[in-house]
Amino acid sequence: MAATSSTATTHFIVGSTSRLHTTRTTKFFQNGVVLTQKKTLSLIRRRSASIPPTAVLPFDLSPPPIDHDLLILQETVKSEGAKISEEGIVETFGNDGEALDAADNGVAVVDLSHFGRIRVSGDDRIQFLHNQSTANFEILREGQGCDTVFVTPTARTIDIAHAWIMKNAVILVVSPLTCSSITEMLNKYVFFADKVEIQDITKQTCLFVVVGPKSNQVMRDLNLGDLVGEAYGTHWHYSVNGMPITVGVGNVISEEGFSLLMSPAAAGSVWETLLSQGAVPMGSNAWEKLRIIKGRPAPGKELTNEFNVLEAGLWNSISLDKGCYKGQETISRLITYDGLKQRLWGICLSAPAEPGSPIIVDGKKVGKLTSYTLGTKESDHFGLGYIKRKDALGGDTVTVGDNIVGTVVEVPFLARQSPPLLSKSSSS
Repeated sequence: MAATSSTATTHFIVGSTSRLHTTRTTKFFQNGVVLTQKKTLSLIRRRSASIPPTAVLPFDLSPPPIDHDLLILQETVKSEGAKISEEGIVETFGNDGEALDAADNGVAVVDLSHFGRIRVSGDDRIQFLHNQSTANFEILREGQGCDTVFVTPTARTIDIAHAWIMKNAVILVVSPLTCSSITEMLNKYVFFADKVEIQDITKQTCLFVVVGPKSNQVMRDLNLGDLVGEAYGTHWHYSVNGMPITVGVGNVISEEGFSLLMSPAAAGSVWETLLSQGAVPMGSNAWEKLRIIKGRPAPGKELTNEFNVLEAGLWNSISLDKGCYKGQETISRLITYDGLKQRLWGICLSAPAEPGSPIIVDGKKVGKLTSYTLGTKESDHFGLGYIKRKDALGGDTVTVGDNIVGTVVEVPFLARQSPPLLSKSSSS
């Protein structure tokens, strides 16, 4: 094989050994052998008092669509035994149990490229998003990130978005179910004088997430250990063989782990490198099971026009002291007058149950099951559901449907939310 070279700061090397190199040398690769030649860096990392270290890379420019490279990625995951749907979603690698165990005890990697990515650019982008969603964007700086919620004017939930603040744009990661509608909604609120541009870059990028307690070690082994311990949403830019990649702290269901946003041309080598570091591939079927077990609300299930953002428990995504924004009046009134009538819980079930089934206490309907999955063991059954606050608390027994016994439990995603100090009943 002929030798190849790259002058980028960061490289994924796929060969006899694979790790991420962030060195001040030009790398030459031949049959997995690394030869080095010192050379002045064309890309340097900068530091300042207010901005965490990032590489000076032009990832704020949306990459061009590269359909051929997406096909290469599909062939790469197929070689690992992936079953891919007609929509191009990796459903399973035939290892769902192993992948879920890795998420709890090791490290797993998930291709979430079917999730939506929306790029918001223009001089007014921060103020625009500040007014259109629940988070306080005005306090964020380049290299930081947050979760924010898009709601209706009456604070009914549309979706949670994870936002990365980049130099010239904000990147939003949203559900595949809501990407088109949120893009359309945001465009509707861009007025003539606004310097804002909304662009759906889902098909022009790929998104992987790394989950599990050994995620930090994988980052260290890839020479990305400087991200370990950084605040949720912190993201830095790197280059993979001259192609941009952004790595951020946290993933869609947890503040732990990492997210990787990249050009499709880099996706195949990044995927193979993560596997070489011991990450277990996880398909979307296992990911959905993990979502429910961890308690992360999803559009069309827990996030609908039937429930408001506070009932969904999304306190960490809501600013209670910023100025006017869509849904703000309703949210303030609910908090001021202790107006929450129900809240989202996890429910350990005695048998399979259909989403939409009523939740019953003492013969009275007090809520609704919104999601269901088999647990990590086939004998375990688990769901999410809304229950009226005055009728059940954690540890209580409920009936789901006709005769399925359920125990109300807290779930990790909701347990880490931090509501304001309310009355004793409102914090229940």
